[in-house]
Amino acid sequence: QVQLVESGGGLVQAGESLRLSCEASGRSISTFTMAWFRQAPGKEREFVAAFRRTNSNPYYVDSVKGRFTISRDNTENTVYLQMNSLKPEDTAVYYCAADSGIILSTMREPNAYDYWGQGTQVTVSL
Repeated sequence: QVQLVESGGGLVQAGESLRLSCEASGRSISTFTMAWFRQAPGKEREFVAAFRRTNSNPYYVDSVKGRFTISRDNTENTVYLQMNSLKPEDTAVYYCAADSGIILSTMREPNAYDYWGQGTQVTVSL
């Protein structure tokens, strides 16, 4: 079991930055694939970024490449999402997710993850 708590969301203007945090408790994040997803109103939950359990290479959805950076601090048991050059289309509730059984082919699928945080709202205005 692992509990995930996100923080760091807020209201910003286009072009500004935010850093989201996902603090885990109960188990070390090094035993999980850790991911960020987001869900905008009326849309399906979308994969944003992830670290697989088995390697340290990050994965990103194309729309955030070059703007977002996922990182983790194993000593703090926390995963971060640094979001730069934010756009209005980045507006969504951002969720942290974890699972120990993720394979590459399912990494971008929300249904593959067993553990979720409560979400944090990110709103980007023009």
